[in-house]
Amino acid sequence: MNSTNMATGKLVREAPVVRPVRWRLAALRRAPVVPLAIIILMVLTAVLADVLTPYSPVNISLPERLRPPFWEQGGSLAHPLGTDPMGRDLLTRLIYGARVSLLVGLLGLLLGGGVGAALGLIAGYAGGRVDTFLMRLTDTTLSFPIILLAILFVVILGGSLLIVVFAIALVLWARFARVIRGEVLSIRERDFVAQARIAGSSPRRIILVHLLPNVLNTLVVLLSLQVGWVIIVEASLSFLGAGVPPPTPTWGSMIAEGRNYIASAWWVSFFPGLAILVTVLAFNLFGDWLRDALDPTLRQL
Repeated sequence: MNSTNMATGKLVREAPVVRPVRWRLAALRRAPVVPLAIIILMVLTAVLADVLTPYSPVNISLPERLRPPFWEQGGSLAHPLGTDPMGRDLLTRLIYGARVSLLVGLLGLLLGGGVGAALGLIAGYAGGRVDTFLMRLTDTTLSFPIILLAILFVVILGGSLLIVVFAIALVLWARFARVIRGEVLSIRERDFVAQARIAGSSPRRIILVHLLPNVLNTLVVLLSLQVGWVIIVEASLSFLGAGVPPPTPTWGSMIAEGRNYIASAWWVSFFPGLAILVTVLAFNLFGDWLRDALDPTLRQL
């Protein structure tokens, strides 16, 4: 920008504002490297599963059953993490299980988060009876035990990947609706919203153009923080037999398959459990960093 020097009458070029750039660079320097590396590695292995391993995740080979990891007696590098009770390579099933977890997590978050955000925007802006009805519906959903509600949904409609996605979205939308509605309640009282009403903007335009952009940061943080929760719910459903049906490998079903072999073949349940722990922790740490980075009250200029 330019300004006029009152003494000379000449235009003087102002120094560019560099604080936002400095803040972004500082935020990037504080990014959690290890969690990001874990997330990227998980995504790459899930996408490239077909070319990373020579084994099938579902073909049974009973002569190879319960082979230990390569560092134990009887193990070999042909099956680095050992095999399960059906003789299937454990590392292969872990890789394909990551694909299922990411797919269920992504679709569940998009569906549940999208519906919850839309209802939260409507409830927060409309107020009155609409807000009361939607919030009572939200409270009712949140009051149910999450796993029980998802199990009932899956049992009634049958088990499949899409049914699991719908079950997760069914219990997830209320979390988004509650938080987004709270954000909208504060934003709708600001001057730019009042000016939009005076200018004759429709409620739909106000929600999409004025309210939605102002809650996007909160929505992105919520999505990142809920990834780990979705993975745990999917694994819990699979462990209980109400998730993605076999022989499709999932981390939860792999833990269930090995629970009868804890003493003799610990690796069957240990490695899927470790995969869940590391993945959920990585997404939670990344979500915490993203929340701090996008929260304007925590920005260091």
